[in-house]
Amino acid sequence: MTDYRIESDTLGEVKIPSDTLWGAQTERSRNNFPTGEKMPLVIIKALLQIKKAAASSNKELKVIDPSKADLIVEAIDKLLSLSNIDLRKDFPLVVYQTGSGTQTNMNTNEVVAHMAAKINSDIEILPNDDVNKGQSSNDIFPTAMSIVASVAVSDLEKSLQHLIDELKVKQEKYWKVVKIGRTHLQDATPLTFGQEVSGWVSMLEHDLMYLKSLDPTLGEFAMGGTAVGTGLNAAPGFADIIAKKMSDVYGIEFSADTNKFYGLSAHSGINVVHGAIKTLAADLMKIANDVRFLASGPRSGYGELHIPANEPGSSIMPGKVNPTQAEALTMSAVRVMGNDVVIDIASSQGNFELNVYKPVIISTFLESAELLTGTMTGFADKMIHGLSVNADRMEELVDQSLMTVTALSPHIGYHESATIAQTAEKNGTTLKVAAIESGLVTESQFDEWVDPLKMTNI
Repeated sequence: MTDYRIESDTLGEVKIPSDTLWGAQTERSRNNFPTGEKMPLVIIKALLQIKKAAASSNKELKVIDPSKADLIVEAIDKLLSLSNIDLRKDFPLVVYQTGSGTQTNMNTNEVVAHMAAKINSDIEILPNDDVNKGQSSNDIFPTAMSIVASVAVSDLEKSLQHLIDELKVKQEKYWKVVKIGRTHLQDATPLTFGQEVSGWVSMLEHDLMYLKSLDPTLGEFAMGGTAVGTGLNAAPGFADIIAKKMSDVYGIEFSADTNKFYGLSAHSGINVVHGAIKTLAADLMKIANDVRFLASGPRSGYGELHIPANEPGSSIMPGKVNPTQAEALTMSAVRVMGNDVVIDIASSQGNFELNVYKPVIISTFLESAELLTGTMTGFADKMIHGLSVNADRMEELVDQSLMTVTALSPHIGYHESATIAQTAEKNGTTLKVAAIESGLVTESQFDEWVDPLKMTNI
């Protein structure tokens, strides 16, 4: 037995490993484009689901032999039942291939056709004529992009809500724990830690609102446009049936009632949604930085927060605890910010009737969504959930602060209050001592007016 079989396409004969389900066009791509990460399996599965729906739609519209349609569906169901490891064996192509994703579409057509032949060799299923009937790579690949992007954002939104919920627990628990505020990295007036957390919560709730408001733009299908947007060779109603079937499969509302010329040549929806993901990344960066700075120490930093000890923090310094979950989250945020540049530039490359950066757009989008989904969950469960305040340290810093002098200003004036603060700083005394020594404030007046909890207005 030979380790290869011979198949032919429009360019001639091709040697293909004998134990594979792919065909000549896949093999050409595998040899011509060997570099980079593999096409994400979620894209492959989405293409399979669309082709399954396409076969059923074509059968319903009476434009394909019913026995062929049924066999295509059976072959796809068999492929979808495989584990990721087994499925990957027959989908070897990489992201950095043709910019339309054509070779991955052909790979899918060939694998389905060969699987069909294994199930029933009496019915001939042709990759491009039968499996690809009514489709073009130019409309099915962006349709798969819409599906997987929608699913990824749905998972991201769930992870974001989970982080919000964990932060709300801390907001409520520490609502009345007073700490010193900081602006310009300098001491400011007091607030409570609960109030500080409420700001983080509101940031993330706004980010969630932005994402949800943009959900519909990912649900617009290019399906039905075929090669250039005209819908040539696709039966009337074909795309609408597919959109309905995909809505049922994924539990997300999809629509094919869109401009196909836009759907093939532009990826504005993915671009704008990734912009919202980048905004989320920026807010997560701020929150993670706040947490790790406030937890710095434990004895030579701010020391206001206690963070969970998830793993040893140093290979040389025993007992060291590092804010590793914050570090993972902020590294992910940096990656997302860089990814936004990739997607922005790639989305601008809609040359005439087709954008030819599709694979890199969707793989980059998925990376961003998956990174933040995972690291947000880790940050929520392994950092925020076990977070606690160092109330004594917070109280100490409030007592030492000079900015509580702001509460004296309405009673003795801004200038006199500033003089008291400057005197306390110069002499190394507390604000209370300097205020009483100024003769402008009595001890009882100071205790009444400079009440840190009252200053928070809760």
